[in-house]
Amino acid sequence: MAQHLLKYGELEWSVDVNPARLVAVLEPNPIPLPSVTAEQAVRQALDAPIQSPPLSEQVKSGDKVCLLVPDVTRSWQSPSVYVPVMVDALKRCGIPDRDITILSATGTHRRQTREEHVRLVGDDILRRVAVTDHQCRDERDMVHVGETSRGTPVKFNRHAVEADKIVSCCGVAYHFLAGYGGGGKMLLPGIAAYDTIQHHHNRALNEGFGNGTNPMVCSGNLENSNVFQADLLEAAAMLPPCFSLNVVVNDQFRIVKAFAGNWLAAHRRACSLVESIDGVTIPETAPLVIASAGGYPKDINFYQTIKLLSNALAAASPEATIILLSRCHDGFGDADCQSQICDFSSMEERERALRTDFSIGAYVGFLFAEAAEKHKLILVTDMAPDNFIRTDIKAVRTLDEALEAARTLNGGTLDMKTILMPHGASTLPKVGN
Repeated sequence: MAQHLLKYGELEWSVDVNPARLVAVLEPNPIPLPSVTAEQAVRQALDAPIQSPPLSEQVKSGDKVCLLVPDVTRSWQSPSVYVPVMVDALKRCGIPDRDITILSATGTHRRQTREEHVRLVGDDILRRVAVTDHQCRDERDMVHVGETSRGTPVKFNRHAVEADKIVSCCGVAYHFLAGYGGGGKMLLPGIAAYDTIQHHHNRALNEGFGNGTNPMVCSGNLENSNVFQADLLEAAAMLPPCFSLNVVVNDQFRIVKAFAGNWLAAHRRACSLVESIDGVTIPETAPLVIASAGGYPKDINFYQTIKLLSNALAAASPEATIILLSRCHDGFGDADCQSQICDFSSMEERERALRTDFSIGAYVGFLFAEAAEKHKLILVTDMAPDNFIRTDIKAVRTLDEALEAARTLNGGTLDMKTILMPHGASTLPKVGN
C-alpha cells in the first residue's frame, strides 16, 4: 500500500491506497513561469497589452474613469497589489485621482467596511480616490442598457454607465458556474441590478421544474453550451471595459502572471494559463474519489467547499463514492446555503425555493443535496452531522471514519479504482488519453 497525505484545516492526514487500484493523484501541472514579484508581473502585463492599444491610447486627460475591482471575498487575488499599480498607470495617462471612481463589484454581497476597503485597495489609494460599493438592490443607481437574446433585462450601476471609460481588474480561476471567474463576471453579476442577477443566474438550472441543474454550466466551460457564461458575456458586451487586467495566482495565492488589454482576449489568455496549471488529465473516472480542499483557508466553510465538490464530481463515475475533506471551521458560511441544506426535506422543495429566489449560496446548497442523491457523498468536517440529516450527505469527523463508512456503503470493501485529489479545490480533472 502507498501512503498519501491530505490536508484538513491546519492538519494533515494520511490515506493508504493500493497502487494497483490508484487511477491518478491530481497535482497541478508544473508550468515554467518567470520569477518576478507580483507587482512586476502586473507592470509587465500593462506594458504588453493583448489585442489592444496600450492604456495610454485608450484613456485621455479629461476622461472620467470607472475602475472595476473585486470585493473583499476575492482578496485572494491580491487587489491591494494591482489596484495601486493601475491607479498609477491611469495617472501617467493624464487621469488624476479626482477623475477616478473605484467601483467594487460586489454582486449581491453586502456593503463593505472601511477596513475591508483598505484590504482591497490599500490605505493610500483609499485616501486619494473615491471608492464605492455596488449595491444591487438600490434601483436609484441602476441604468437599463438592454436585454440579452435569452431575455435577461440588463441594468448596470450608473457609476460605470455614466463614466467615459471603464477599466476592469480581476483575478481568474475556475468557477463552478461561469467556467472561469473574472472577465464578464465583473459586470454580471458584479455591477448588475438584483433582478438582472436573478434572471441570469436561473440559467444554472435546466428549463422546467424538476429538471435540476444544467451539467454544461460547470468549471472550465467557456463554450456557448454553458448558457450561464454565454448570457453574461452578451450582457457585458453592452458595457465593455476599454481595458482590463487579469491576474493568475498560485496555490499560495501569490500573483504569478498577469494579462492586460482587450477585456475578452486578455481574460481568455488568463483562462488558458489556469487551464494549463490546474486542468489535470486523468485516464478515466473512478468509483472512489477522495478529495481534500487543500486545507485552510480553502476549507474555511461549507460554502467554499463547492469548489471541491464540483472538481471531485468531474473525477467520479456514476454512483461513485466521494469523500470530501473540508474542515468548515466557520460552519456554513452563507445563510441561503444553510437554508437549502437544513430547511427542506426533498429536492422538489429545494428547487421550488431556488427558482423563486435564486442566490449563489442557495445554489451551492442545492448542488450538494443533488450530488448526494446521485452519489455516495461523505463529508469529513468539524460541522455537526445533524446539520445534514435532511440530505443524503453523510458527515463524519475523521478520514478513518469516512473510509469505514465508504467500505460499508460498498459491501465491505474499498478494493476499487481510486482517484486522490490533494488540491481538490483548484485542480479540475479532465478525462483524456
